Parts: sequence; C-alpha cells; structure tokens
Amino acid sequence: MARSTGRKPLITGVNQLLVKKSMKLSVLIPVYNEEATLKEIISRVRATGVVHEIVVIDDGSTDRTSDILDRLKHSDTPSLHLLKHETNQGKGAAIRTGLESVTGDFVLVQDADLEYNPDEYQTLLDPLSDPEVKVVYGSRNLQRNPRSSVFFYWGGRLLSWITNILYGARITDEATGYKIIHTPLLRQLKLEGDGFEFCPEVTGKLLRQGIPIYEVPISYTPRSWDAGKKIQWYDGLIAIWTLIKYRFKS
Repeated sequence: MARSTGRKPLITGVNQLLVKKSMKLSVLIPVYNEEATLKEIISRVRATGVVHEIVVIDDGSTDRTSDILDRLKHSDTPSLHLLKHETNQGKGAAIRTGLESVTGDFVLVQDADLEYNPDEYQTLLDPLSDPEVKVVYGSRNLQRNPRSSVFFYWGGRLLSWITNILYGARITDEATGYKIIHTPLLRQLKLEGDGFEFCPEVTGKLLRQGIPIYEVPISYTPRSWDAGKKIQWYDGLIAIWTLIKYRFKS
C-alpha cells in the first residue's frame, strides 16, 4: 500500500507562478443555515485571486441563507454558481451535487463557518506544481492551533491513527476540512455518503487505491457548538465505521 507523506515537493517562485496561471481551482461551498458567516466567507474566497469558480450548494436552509446568496451572486467576481436542495440532505450529498457541475482542474471544499482560512489556498496549491501530486490535505496538526475542545481534538487524532493503521498511511489530520483533489480523480471515487462521512470516505478510497496524500500545515479557528458547529460525537463513530468499510469493501 502506498504511504502518504507530509513532505512538500520542492517549490520555486517560477513554479508557483505557473501553478497560479495554469491551474483552475473550483471551490465548493456547502451551506446549511449559515446566514451569519456567508457574506464574509464568500468575500474571503473571492479575495484570494486564485479561484476559477465558486459553486455554492444551499442544502435546504431555513434561515436567510438563500436571500443572501441571491444578493451576493453577481456582487463581485467570480460570480456564484448557485445550486439548491429543497430539503436538508447532508454535507456529502451537497458536495456530490456541486461536483456534477464543476469545471476546474482541482476541487476544494470550503465550509462556510470561518474555521478555515482561504488565505491559505496558495499554500495548498503549491505542491501541485509537481504533476504527480493529485491530492493535498491541509493539516491542523502540523502547526500549533487552538482547539474547540479536548474531546474534538483527540477524536480527530484518533481518526488519523485508525486511518494509518488500516491503510498503512502517515497522515496527521484525516478529518481536515481542507482537501484539494484533482477533479477527475474525485469524480472517479464515486462518492456515496450523504453526511459528514464525506471525509473518511474520500480518504479511505484514495488510500485503498494507493494514491499518496500530501499534507501542508494550515491554521484553524474552531467554532463552538453554541456558535453553530454542526458535527456531533456520533459523527466520529460513523467516520470510524466508514474507514473500516472502505478498507475491506470488495
């Protein structure tokens, strides 16, 4: 089995410029009742200057999310490609819907809750100057970051440990929300999960195929459950089962 690595390929200033000019990055933003942070996150994504398209999937929101998206659609560039589920189906389902319409070379999923900083897109893109690199994860554990709770932090470390044991990998942050993946590869994985099991499903299927996962350090500003964090303790159990399932699925 292939082992993942936290090392980055050697990057030069010329390589960075070529990556920025030639690579098309599609950003998927699944949203569910994120009226408080939606304007800010879209502004930050647009401000990076490295995004080819922004696809926003409103996953059955019941607050003002839909109205806000309509106002933001053409307020700046790139314009938003808006998709909508009439009822809430889950993060994985929203990502599958968005993936059908993306046109970029690589896909990044951006949560709308401001926990992850779009200013770090270039850090995630840099390793892709090596044509052999198809997947880059942003690891919250390769540098010091705040923790939302001891339970959440060690739950994430446990998922990484289980991943490494099952797949012979060396990743440090399986549950990271920042994953850049080559679009044809992501489509080829034939995603199935509807909820937060999107992350372990992708990781398991990539490693099962022997595809290396490169990691780079990123910052992280955790949101509390009181502030609207949606993932729950039982999602960790689902993630463990998902990792096991795709390791042994024929």
